[in-house]
Amino acid sequence: MKAQESIRCRGHPFVLGTHPTTFEVTCEEELSRNGNCIIGVAADKGCAGLSPEFRTLLSHDDAILVTRLCSGNMTAEIQSRGSAHLTLDHPTDIVWRRSTFTCGRTIGICSDQVAATVSRDLIARLRDGAEMTVTLTVTRPDSES
Repeated sequence: MKAQESIRCRGHPFVLGTHPTTFEVTCEEELSRNGNCIIGVAADKGCAGLSPEFRTLLSHDDAILVTRLCSGNMTAEIQSRGSAHLTLDHPTDIVWRRSTFTCGRTIGICSDQVAATVSRDLIARLRDGAEMTVTLTVTRPDSES
């Protein structure tokens, strides 16, 4: 079983990409220098805006989430896990975490990349305000959802 979502967002002059345990995309338009995990603003959806099919598939412990961050000719790919503890109900934020912590903003846990490990060239491009497409693909072994 498989489902896919696409999110459009853009960078911001305050994108730092230095957080050691998470990264985030938000619908908020502005960003302060304190938001060192935020790499994209003005997203066209938060967790609550994801399709019911996608949310159902991701809300299982055996779900695998592949996230592709694409801006111009630059792409980063992040592998994460889903969880039965995901609620995916935050209206504006989407957060990927290295840990297993979940809240309404969490879309992926045990992520193999975080803000501090995303390509510095991609972060620089986002700091210049570039557009970015976030493609989310969730898969589960063939079984009842």
